[in-house]
Amino acid sequence: MRRYVRILAVPTAAAVAAVIAAAFVGGGNGNANAAPSAASLATAGKWCAGQKIVFFPGGPAGGVFAVNVFNGAKQAAADLGANVQYVWSNWDPETMVKQFKAAVATKPAGIAVMGHPGDAALRRWVDQAEGKGIIVTSQNTELPTLEAKYAAKGFGYVGQNLYNSGLLLGKSAVSQLHLKKGDRAMVWGLLSQPTRGLRTKGAIDALKKAGLKVDYIEINSQTNADPTAGVPTFTAYVSSHPDVKLVVTDHGGLTATAEQYLKAAHKSASALSVAGFDMSPATVKAIQGGWVDLILDQQEWLQGYLPILQVCLAKVYKFAGLNIDTGSGIINKSNIGPLVPLVNRLIR
Repeated sequence: MRRYVRILAVPTAAAVAAVIAAAFVGGGNGNANAAPSAASLATAGKWCAGQKIVFFPGGPAGGVFAVNVFNGAKQAAADLGANVQYVWSNWDPETMVKQFKAAVATKPAGIAVMGHPGDAALRRWVDQAEGKGIIVTSQNTELPTLEAKYAAKGFGYVGQNLYNSGLLLGKSAVSQLHLKKGDRAMVWGLLSQPTRGLRTKGAIDALKKAGLKVDYIEINSQTNADPTAGVPTFTAYVSSHPDVKLVVTDHGGLTATAEQYLKAAHKSASALSVAGFDMSPATVKAIQGGWVDLILDQQEWLQGYLPILQVCLAKVYKFAGLNIDTGSGIINKSNIGPLVPLVNRLIR
């Protein structure tokens, strides 16, 4: 049985820790070794102090999306007292596997890993970690086989159902942008990655079901790490497909760079529609300026905060893994206003 939690609102980071601790931790029962009461936890705080956790924000350091994930993890470490080491991967699955292997050797209490490499690539090393008593959990990209195997030991997931989120963005783009059968769309995605690519597949399936002609371009490793490197690819595509109506970018960094892409291709904000993923200050400006039409917001700050909390709950209080959907829905120019101050603080 999988545990699903829908995050609707987060008043403050400290409130999250206090509320969950109060809900999960029982009071004293006369046993000298009993867990402290919720009241004493709220007073003492730092109930995960001393626990070493290795955390993967995704990378690169300071990059779009990864910086929000990092900020969430930092806040959790501050609230809970955990000793967190951050490992930056430039969104490269092979790098993540190597870094995970190295993390196991340091014998931390837990490892919170981005699931981009997939179950097969990580299985050997996760099995090794679990055999050493290291709690493993994942964020952003699911590892469903490993999660099912080790859920009782604290292996959870914080993020979205990738296929469904791609499907939602594709359907929303067709509806909100009034696209019709026969219109051309380009999807710039990551189909080559076994699990992460499901979001790309969802977007493609939604567009094809609506009758659009879909061209697909794989995001190469250079553009994955540095979205500005994709400008020549984008301009070449637009030049050879002047009838394209929609571009879907399955990458937060590419979405944030949409204005630069369109200007390089000599396109105005109204000449070509763009749909993508994830909030950032650059993406907010692009939405406000008409360069990006809509995005799916997966609240990446939570993908930093909650995996740290997951490891602490499993390590200190032996709780099983939680499967938490962080998706908040579609954001466009009409509803982005209230989020702007939080986006500029790299929380939303």
